[in-house]
Amino acid sequence: MALAGLGAITIWQDARADARADFLEWHNREHIPERVGISGFLRGRRWMALKGAPEFFTLYETTEPQVHTSAGYLERLNNPSPWTRRIAPSMENNIRSLCRVAYSAGSGQGGLLVTLRYDVAPESEDVQLRLVTGQMLPELGGMPGVTGTHLCLADKAASFIQTEEKKSRPQRALVPTWVILVEGAADSASLVAACGDTLRDDVLAAAGATGISRGLYQLQYSRSAASGAIG
Repeated sequence: MALAGLGAITIWQDARADARADFLEWHNREHIPERVGISGFLRGRRWMALKGAPEFFTLYETTEPQVHTSAGYLERLNNPSPWTRRIAPSMENNIRSLCRVAYSAGSGQGGLLVTLRYDVAPESEDVQLRLVTGQMLPELGGMPGVTGTHLCLADKAASFIQTEEKKSRPQRALVPTWVILVEGAADSASLVAACGDTLRDDVLAAAGATGISRGLYQLQYSRSAASGAIG
């Protein structure tokens, strides 16, 4: 099953140990429900790291990238709730990209997720895109246990828009420009091995990738716009 729309917001972050329980309650009960209540947001999912960092990865699927700079989304970002204001200073190592979906295919959602994030020099983008979407992801999508393969490309200008919610966080978020997501429904070792064999760092780097970072995550929470929302 492909991602639900043509836009994606990808977020990696840690929660300070003394605020972790409150972060999870806020994320489950207010934040994701609030986000999927915004026009154009289709689904929000959060995973927890089994390997790699930061600890949490959140994916919002949207109808199109224009949703990420829409009046409805910016209104929420510029008017954070009291709970959001309390939690925001405890969110660390934030990495956030507002993306368009460049490739997405699969048979369904998986409970496991491998993430890759990296950058590509402008002169190498065409070569990298052909490699990833024309060879690597189609090959990986046919392997046992793989349920979805996705490539999301960041809009850096949109990702750097300053909002009231961002101002309350302790650090400015990093913005990786290339994000690969691989969903799986087999055991984690098989998924990691499949990604390691197909999405090799040296091959990606030879096609212009720099700063490649990987993580293995397990699904914790999922909510779609059809579930209803608060606020």
